This record gives sequence, structure tokens and C-alpha cells, in this order.
Amino acid sequence: MSLLLDDKALKNLKLEKNSWSFETDDKAMNIQLKFDGFSSAMGFMMQIAIIADKMNHHPEWSNVYSTVKIRLTTHDAGGITELDEELAKKIDKIALQLGAISI
Repeated sequence: MSLLLDDKALKNLKLEKNSWSFETDDKAMNIQLKFDGFSSAMGFMMQIAIIADKMNHHPEWSNVYSTVKIRLTTHDAGGITELDEELAKKIDKIALQLGAISI
């Protein structure tokens, strides 16, 4: 099981990931991304699905046309862990490569 981020690590994550929003109880982090179109959004989701499967850490997400909403949390730990931080970094990198914007 992955351990929750401590207060200092969580504070640093919030500063580093300013395009992400953090729920008031700090148990999850969220982002909404806008892509060029449906195929770009789905391509992004497939890339992240492969990464998430390899990590055995899966996002909560939804897609409507060119918009993807993502929520990261580690359920068995009860909040944000280093797995969420690592997946968020990979999400940001691929979203940037595909020209997505955070909305």
C-alpha cells in the first residue's frame, strides 16, 4: 500500500501542480483538460490507460467530446500518495505534448 503524502510534500505538490485543483479535504486532486477534438482526447486517454495499468494505479475520469476530467486519489490509503503525484506528472507531460489546455 502506498503512503499518504505528508503535509510538506502535499504543499510542494500543490505549488508544483498549479493547474490541478485539490479538494478541500486534500484527499484528491482534479484537472480538466481540453483537446483539439474527440480523437485527441481519446488518444490521450489510451496513453494514460497504458501507463496507469503498468503502475496498477487507475484514475477516476470521464470524457465528453474533447474534454477529459480526471480525479486522482489512492482509495486504500484514503488520500493523495506518491502514486498520484507520479501519475499526475505523466498526465501533465502527455497533455502538454498533445497541446491540451487546462480549463
